[in-house]
Amino acid sequence: MAAKGKTLNDLFLHTLKDIYYAEKQIVKALPKMAKAAETKELKEAFATHLTETEGQIERLEEIFRILGKEARGVQCEAMAGIIEEGREVMEDFADSVALDAGILAAAQAVEHYEITRYGTLKTWASELGMNDVAALLDKTLQEEKKTDKLLTQMAEARVNMKAA
Repeated sequence: MAAKGKTLNDLFLHTLKDIYYAEKQIVKALPKMAKAAETKELKEAFATHLTETEGQIERLEEIFRILGKEARGVQCEAMAGIIEEGREVMEDFADSVALDAGILAAAQAVEHYEITRYGTLKTWASELGMNDVAALLDKTLQEEKKTDKLLTQMAEARVNMKAA
């Protein structure tokens, strides 16, 4: 049954809760990915992104405060699936030359999901006149793009060739 009374503001809030849940799951997954990674560079990248993700969660909590809403997530099936896929890669390719390439690809799937969500949220916030919220979301969006670029450079420079 369609919820005809729902607005863009309702959709914005639901999506904000979705990415909040996703970020909380990422904080749990990153240490496992860092531990499984074989190269020092990839381990360090995950450790750095963990700190960055913790800051992104704080930024989301600030947005909830600005909106006068409780910071809580809603189950994000997409992120749960992406993280599960990464866990399977770590299990199936443990001790193989392709392990880091698989972990890196899983990490990029996470980044691409986040880039999509934050880009959408930023646009909606702007359209809803929430310029302060849009600025906070843009800061996170730029961090996610930077992390994705770093992972791509690592993959192309070393990790994929090692796996081949």
